[in-house]
Amino acid sequence: MKKRTLMTTLMVAALLCGGAVVPAVQAHADTTTQAISSSSSTTSTTHTISKSYVVYGAGAPESAYATLNSTMGVDSSFEKLTATASDYEKYIGNGTTTNAAMISSVAIAPSDPGSGVRVNIKKYDGESNITQVTAQQYAMVAQMAGVTDVTIVVTANRAVSGESALTGVYKALAADGQNLDSQNTSAANQVLDATQGAINENSGDSSYPGKLMAAVGNVSKQVAQDKQDGQTDDSAQIQAILTKALENQGIASKTSSSAQTTIVNALITFRDSPISSSKTYVNNVTNTINNVKNSTGDLMNKSKNWANSEAAKTAVKDAQNWFQKLIAWIQNLFN
Repeated sequence: MKKRTLMTTLMVAALLCGGAVVPAVQAHADTTTQAISSSSSTTSTTHTISKSYVVYGAGAPESAYATLNSTMGVDSSFEKLTATASDYEKYIGNGTTTNAAMISSVAIAPSDPGSGVRVNIKKYDGESNITQVTAQQYAMVAQMAGVTDVTIVVTANRAVSGESALTGVYKALAADGQNLDSQNTSAANQVLDATQGAINENSGDSSYPGKLMAAVGNVSKQVAQDKQDGQTDDSAQIQAILTKALENQGIASKTSSSAQTTIVNALITFRDSPISSSKTYVNNVTNTINNVKNSTGDLMNKSKNWANSEAAKTAVKDAQNWFQKLIAWIQNLFN
């Protein structure tokens, strides 16, 4: 009878788990611009986080925090941090800056395993204050730095380029005990710089950033896979892979040869970074490629609430309690 009870319990558990959806909850310092309206990894190179964080730019005044919180959907469960000039030098390492130049703020929360990276850029008080870096760039660059299975929200209390926002992402990971490799973050930051020119050249095409970053993600995936198979792609081979990827996205003719050369050079740096040897990177980047390739505009994750908001965590707890009660009821049938 015990065997029958165990088998029945396992069968019900398998059916429920299989069908249930559990809610889950150059990077340079910012350049001020004119205002414009508008899963835990199995390797040490890829990381997610265990809880949610909000990281204010040191250049954002405390008087703006309430509006920043409202804009990014931050509640009391988010641990609060500040990204400073010294953080920029530590996590970005591309020259020096000042606290006043650290303006962008970010919120980051864990999402479902296999979800990759999604990014929303939110308007602050009705203004699109992140004027240069796109949501798709943030997402792919964060993935290439070693971040995965998170949702990130970026905003700023005044108009800036948005380049310093990644400092906040990296600091949140470090606060969570997930230290990203500096070679990986440096390579990822170079990809951010390298893709900016092509995106600027196609500023009138809202679908271009998603297509470009999907192409870059696919190239990084192929380069990493080749490296793990014992082949180190040279610049000519990476150029050929990039050309094909751009053609697959239908943007080869829109991407200038000079922009492509800059991107290839950045991908060489990626090739030489530790993350390109990670099998989990090859798997995880696919998820982020899928997130960015068909996305347009600033909102990649249109969920109304953060995955780990208080309401969502209560729902998960209730679901878990219900499941345990159901198993207990089934077991009692055979007692």
